[in-house]
This record gives sequence, C-alpha cells and structure tokens, in this order.
Amino acid sequence: MLLEVVPMQWNWKKSGLALGLTFVLAIVLVKPIGVSTQFVIVDGIIASLFNDSLVYPSSESPSGYGSDNAYLNKSGGKYAAAIANPLNYGLMFVASMIVGGFIASRQLRRQDADPPRLPLVHRQRFGNDTLKRYLLSFVGGFLCVYGARMAGGCTSGHMMSGMMQTSVSGFVFAASAFAAAVPTAIWLYDRGAKKS
Repeated sequence: MLLEVVPMQWNWKKSGLALGLTFVLAIVLVKPIGVSTQFVIVDGIIASLFNDSLVYPSSESPSGYGSDNAYLNKSGGKYAAAIANPLNYGLMFVASMIVGGFIASRQLRRQDADPPRLPLVHRQRFGNDTLKRYLLSFVGGFLCVYGARMAGGCTSGHMMSGMMQTSVSGFVFAASAFAAAVPTAIWLYDRGAKKS
C-alpha cells in the first residue's frame, strides 16, 4: 500500500531550492551526489557472478580491493571495493531514486484518473506511438550514460555537485551540456511543434 500524500506541485523556485538544499546536505553529511558510477558498479556485480576473480581483496590497494580490470581498479580500487560491498551509499541513493519516482508516479495517477501517457510536446512531434516514446527514451538514456562514463561522471556529479563545490570542470561541463542540449531540444521538438 502506498503512502497517502497531499497532492501538490511545486513551481521552479521551490523545486530549485529543495534540490539545492538536498545537494548541500549530501555534501555536508555524506559526500557529493553522483549517479552514473552506479551503472559501473551494477555491471561489475553482475560480471562478478560469472567471474569469481574479477574483484579480490588487496592489501596494496588503498580501498582494500583490486581487480584485473583496469577500469574497476582505477582510483585505488574504489570501484572494485563498491562491487565487493554493494550495499553502500551510492547504490542505495540510486535505488531510492527509482523507488521514489515509482511512488510519485502512482500518486499522480491517483490525482488524475486518466493521466496522459505521453507529454504533449512529444505527441506534437512524434504522434501517439508509445513504443516510439520508449525507444527514444531508451536511446537517449543510453547515450547519456555512455557519455557520462566517458566523461567520468554525470550531470549530478559534474554539474550539480561540481558547481556547488566551485569546481572549474563543473562549470565547463555545465556550459558544454547546455550548449549541446538546447539546440538538440529545439531541433527535436520545437521544429516539429511548429509543423503541427
């Protein structure tokens, strides 16, 4: 049974303040928020089911774990340690995001007996084909995760957490992300919306 929640929607100011406060609390109390690394950890957990020697205890590594896989062994075996002990802050944070998103979607369905399955801007550009929406979402998500791992972090880690810590790379990443995302969104959606 889902929790009863008072229906509400916040404007961008309240949402922005809540998001900023969440990031500040995370940095002060635990560590900066990052999400895409957990894809590597989950991949490693799955791979270790088929390869017992993928991750092993190592007294030479600062994390206490090592791997023959160079990517998992970088940063002193940090990824290898997270694979060996998966019930950690990062994985629980991402799992909580998924559970929270599910609960929020169920609450919104309770408020609206017949919620639209597709956003209006998507329907204007691509029609009412739900399969196309899922396919586009999957491809876009895959490209984002692939790029995030190539960059060594995602928008949460590089942009949000990075900028809050006044990291130059965070500001460069944010400028680059918007320089690519805004023209892409205009190309994908705005042009299509004007035709309909």
